[in-house]
Amino acid sequence: MESQLEQLVKQSVNGRYSNWVYEALDELPGNFTITDPCISGHPIVFASRGFLQMFGYSRDEVVGRNGRMFQGQETCRRTVMEIREAVREERAIQVSLLNYRKDGTPFWMLFCMRPVFSGEDGRAIHFVAVQVPILRNPLRSRNDFCLCEDGVKSREFLLRSCRREVRVDSVSKLCHSTTFDSIFDSDIGVEVEEFCEASELDKQTASTSINNILSVLTQYSALRGKSVSERRCCVEGKSLPNPALLTSLGRINQSFVLIDPFLPSMPIVYASEAFLKLTGYDGHEVLGRKHRFLSGSDTDSSTLLQITECIQNGKPCKVRILDYRKDMTSFWNLLHISPIRNASGKVAYFVEVQKEEDRINEDEQATLNPELRQLGVIAAVKVAVRSATMGPCSSRR
Repeated sequence: MESQLEQLVKQSVNGRYSNWVYEALDELPGNFTITDPCISGHPIVFASRGFLQMFGYSRDEVVGRNGRMFQGQETCRRTVMEIREAVREERAIQVSLLNYRKDGTPFWMLFCMRPVFSGEDGRAIHFVAVQVPILRNPLRSRNDFCLCEDGVKSREFLLRSCRREVRVDSVSKLCHSTTFDSIFDSDIGVEVEEFCEASELDKQTASTSINNILSVLTQYSALRGKSVSERRCCVEGKSLPNPALLTSLGRINQSFVLIDPFLPSMPIVYASEAFLKLTGYDGHEVLGRKHRFLSGSDTDSSTLLQITECIQNGKPCKVRILDYRKDMTSFWNLLHISPIRNASGKVAYFVEVQKEEDRINEDEQATLNPELRQLGVIAAVKVAVRSATMGPCSSRR
């Protein structure tokens, strides 16, 4: 029997592309993977034959796992952090990276990654990563040094360990800077004795390969009746939080959704991992949906009307409502709804914080009352939105 992760991985590809996409991708030359940032842990959902041969793994050993499995003792922590940040900001990146084969042998490669955006809601639904092995050509005289906090370029920081204890305070602070819990594991370290840079031919090879992959994905998503693109589309009627806000919201480990009250049907523009776990839906099945899509045949219509009126009037409310999971099992949802204002004081979103009534007894054992937990989530979302809309580039209402 398939695990839930295996089902999610299959649905990640089958739900977006035609069934023939596997065969088409397998026919492409090169070493590449496709990952899904919408699934917890950002796992690999497809690995090419060339990639598997290069690393020495079988497909079953790779699919469903995170890219951290290819890191090792000398993988540069700073480069890994750069990749993580690119994932969070949903942008392309190209770096030289030291990874490890299954037999433990390290090798340098050019890592070229690009996001794949949904034509439905403009979100990054996949990341395509192409890996081109680099012929060993250490550059001990290159000028691309790491910049320390005090502005001094440090050769040692680049060529030596980012993780080992460094006596220079500024370098130590930079090496041990804040990490993120996304695509790669922060505990994997580096002690890079030699840096290998990709040639222009390597870069051209990676660019050609990734363009071919994106072409296949675009073609086979259209056959499924979907649409994907290598560029984020401006989707009419959908409002997306900026990357900084998404990062802040991702740190709130409770069930909630963010909705846009200014658009028809008041769609969901963000859903937390806890919400997806509670309801059984995947991220791409939730975003853009009407905020009360969990309602069903036995949901009280007067309660729905009360929620709608509160949102239209910009007021908070608290209700007990019968909702339905993806598998159509019902549950009583203790729902807190509140307007979320931006830095200028105007309502930007509404947040809905869910709590399953049957699990209240579990929280009674905790030190914090369940209702206080929900209010804490609302407060955290308010802080995140206010902080994200304080910058000069913010254009959110």
